[in-house]
Amino acid sequence: QVPLIESGGGWVQPGGSLNLSCAASISNFRFDGMGWYRRTAPGRQRDWVAGILSGDNINVSPPLKGRFTVSKDTAKNTLYLHMNNLKPEDTAKYYCSQGMYWGQGIQVTVSS
Repeated sequence: QVPLIESGGGWVQPGGSLNLSCAASISNFRFDGMGWYRRTAPGRQRDWVAGILSGDNINVSPPLKGRFTVSKDTAKNTLYLHMNNLKPEDTAKYYCSQGMYWGQGIQVTVSS
């Protein structure tokens, strides 16, 4: 069973919105420390985007505040990334992570 599965990626025009989902299938799963990362080009490091610190305390990378946020569904063990007013520079492969686990990544492309 794959521990983390992302969904919801795709193509969107600049200014549009997109929501990503990350469904977890991990024993003793906790949302604390779960987050989203992105890699804007092959070979580059993954940059932290946003995540849950603990409880309902979320944090977003400062350059993305006001456009990106996260939420969770505890019944579904799913973390969401809500992305608004998307820009071409947001084009990247997005990954979710919890502890030692990483999802396979999902592509988001922002272009006209």
